[in-house]
Amino acid sequence: MMGGVGNDGSSSSSEKPRRGRRVRMTGAERRQQLLDIGRTLFAEKGFEGTSVEEIAAKAGVSKPVVYEHFGGKEGLYAVVVDREMRQLLDGVTGALTAGHPRELLEQAAFALLDYIENYTDGFRILVRDSPVAQSTGTFASLISDIATQVEDILGLEFKARGFDPKLAPLYAQALVGMVALTGQWWLETRQPKKAEVAAHLVNLSWHGLENLEAKPRLVGHRKK
Repeated sequence: MMGGVGNDGSSSSSEKPRRGRRVRMTGAERRQQLLDIGRTLFAEKGFEGTSVEEIAAKAGVSKPVVYEHFGGKEGLYAVVVDREMRQLLDGVTGALTAGHPRELLEQAAFALLDYIENYTDGFRILVRDSPVAQSTGTFASLISDIATQVEDILGLEFKARGFDPKLAPLYAQALVGMVALTGQWWLETRQPKKAEVAAHLVNLSWHGLENLEAKPRLVGHRKK
């Protein structure tokens, strides 16, 4: 009997249909995949609640692959935090373009609120205290880095108005801390709208600076 086609019209060959082979990722693609997965899990569960096993499982790889790229969970977390810090700092720095101080305050407030709105997972990670010593930071160091961006601007304003420019770092920390903590609250409530939140933050900041006393004094009994 001649082979070729069976009675049902199908091939009589013993060939099996080929399965689609999974495309192999490059090292750079795999690293980015692990970063994306880690970022999502760290935002959802925190550092302690996330395991290397879960990261590897979601990526469809074995645990040694995670260790190969990052040396472990700590290394992956440190890279995620570092990237988010740079994303936010670049956003704030790039936003400070206007010359008028009040408009600069508006731009700084919007830069942080924009980041919270567009990179919610990243902000959730940043506001947690980092358990990794070699990581670029905690929420406190983030505030400090952003405050440095506005410190020089405040110093010039203080000098022009007869205030001690050496106090500019203190006021920069206070202003940025107020915006950052308000942003942390707004992250969960999302009310009122972003522009309204920015307007109220600037209202408090600007009018507080406008009526600033050159030598503030305490009115209570405590003096130390």
